[in-house]
Amino acid sequence: MVEASYIEGKFPELKEIKDSVLRKKVVEVWVDAMNRGGWKELDNIPFTLLIPDVKTSLAEHTSRVTKMALAIGKERNDVNIDYLVAGGLLHDVAKLTEYDFKNGKVVKSEFGKLIRHPVSGLALAMKHELPVEVCHIIGAHSEEGEKVSRIPEAIIIHHCDFVDFEIAKYRAGMK
Repeated sequence: MVEASYIEGKFPELKEIKDSVLRKKVVEVWVDAMNRGGWKELDNIPFTLLIPDVKTSLAEHTSRVTKMALAIGKERNDVNIDYLVAGGLLHDVAKLTEYDFKNGKVVKSEFGKLIRHPVSGLALAMKHELPVEVCHIIGAHSEEGEKVSRIPEAIIIHHCDFVDFEIAKYRAGMK
């Protein structure tokens, strides 16, 4: 069973969330997702299965997206930084339920074949009573968000997520 201290050590960006209740809930969602997925650590979980042999872990991608979003948020000065950071840290958390470890590699889980991480992540966030804005960021950060009007924080996370994905794709030699 994963403890809160593991998540707190893995994501120093948590300190950017000023609201201590929100910060605690973000950690609780990560712990819940790791335990539901049966994961003991984050270092060997790829951030995507769409790029063969991707070198970036889910934790690295999550931190990078959050840091990029935070830089944009601070520059803009008209977004809720707590929601932005919480959304950045949680946007892909449900990949822990979308993925499984079989025969020595990470693959799509049976659950993940039916429900993508933006939807299951939204459900986890709602279960832990995160603000609706943070739930929206999680649910709208990927293609599922194309049908809704994204709030500014979700726009930022969406673009930072895809910047990181597209660069990783390029580095892997994919067009």
